[in-house]
Amino acid sequence: MKSLLLTLALLVAGLPHASAQILSEREQARVVDEILAERLDTLLPVLMKRSGIDMWIIVSREYNEDPVLRTMLPATWLNARRRTILVFFNNPESGAIEKLAVARYSVGDSIKSAWDMEKFPDQWQALANIVETRDPKKIGINESVDFAHADGLVRTDYTALLNALPERYRNRLVSAQDLAVGWLETRTQRELQIYPQLARITHSIIAEAFSENVITPGITTSDDVVWWLRQRVSDLGLDTWFHPTVSIQRNDDEKFDQLKSFIDHPAGEIIREGDLLHVDFGITYLRLNTDVQEHAYVLRPGETRMPAGIAAAFTRANRLQDILTSEFALDRSGNQILAASLAKASKEGIKATIYTHPLGSHGHAAGPTIGMWDKQEGVPGSGDFPMHANTVYSIELSAASEVPEWNKEIRIMLEQDGAFDGQQFRYLDGRQTSPHLIPRFPAVAD
Repeated sequence: MKSLLLTLALLVAGLPHASAQILSEREQARVVDEILAERLDTLLPVLMKRSGIDMWIIVSREYNEDPVLRTMLPATWLNARRRTILVFFNNPESGAIEKLAVARYSVGDSIKSAWDMEKFPDQWQALANIVETRDPKKIGINESVDFAHADGLVRTDYTALLNALPERYRNRLVSAQDLAVGWLETRTQRELQIYPQLARITHSIIAEAFSENVITPGITTSDDVVWWLRQRVSDLGLDTWFHPTVSIQRNDDEKFDQLKSFIDHPAGEIIREGDLLHVDFGITYLRLNTDVQEHAYVLRPGETRMPAGIAAAFTRANRLQDILTSEFALDRSGNQILAASLAKASKEGIKATIYTHPLGSHGHAAGPTIGMWDKQEGVPGSGDFPMHANTVYSIELSAASEVPEWNKEIRIMLEQDGAFDGQQFRYLDGRQTSPHLIPRFPAVAD
């Protein structure tokens, strides 16, 4: 009965009902394993050939998992088991990718155990035998200066690997950075069909949070909304990869500090009529992540719309989104996209800050970084990485504008998720073009 009443309340308020779209735990596991099998069978061969790596060795121990290996475990494996070693070999004779586990067990249905424990009691000896019998010319290992996601080989396992390999193979070890990043950033067509559902669920939860169902001016605090979001995620059987934030800009003498709103924002600030609210929120579902920032305006008595200055500021921030995404191009680096976007924004008189990042298996994911809030001149390393097709990005940025009605500068901070297919960028579930209004349907005076 409680669930039915909640659904009816949402429909009356004009809000979508997120829970109807979410699969059971068992169904989620089925989908995750189907997607993983498809990725290993169809995506991995393409990426290995693109990187020029003949053999990829990934080593992890239980509770200290390599970020890449975590994405390759079946849904029922919440961690690696003891020491798990995965080996992928591009067989030049068959043209197929061998998927082997130097482990006591097969890793799901796709990666079969290749450890004969009677013949090779030592796990590292078994790995060395696999390497010697296949004689790869280039062996990729997960070490990287620029991407933590691709730097998962710990020193203990690296030392053991060197000790196990004959000298001639030690000289063939190379960084698998490009291969690891490619695996993490590239989405299959099925994932790209699923991803809009995650964005839709995220938007739905934010719409409910920024409504009179949750917020009562003069009573509700910013922390109340934050913890409502956390609880809602839990109740729906979802997860989140970061603690949400809710910040407030209002018509007062205080200058808005963007950094403070994300890191050291006031706890328990009471929401008032006339406030401009901001939320930073994301979910984790089916091993994919979202990252969204939106705004809401709390109407004053008698108001039916926000001040015109806030609406104009929002339009300016939307224009900055358009400028940025128009610069997306295959093989163009994040730093090149950043520089071109900021130059164009400056010409149009937009006071811009861009800090866009890849999105996918992680929230702040592997791939080309397009600015950071404190690195508007470019990001060495990850910002030099090129843009590839079938990748997803969180379009995160802000634009500062003067609001005449408040006689002060505000900052519209937007973040929406979208995909790049190699030619065009598209938002997964649209974008916010005007703040939510609280209440949703304001009373109109006779």
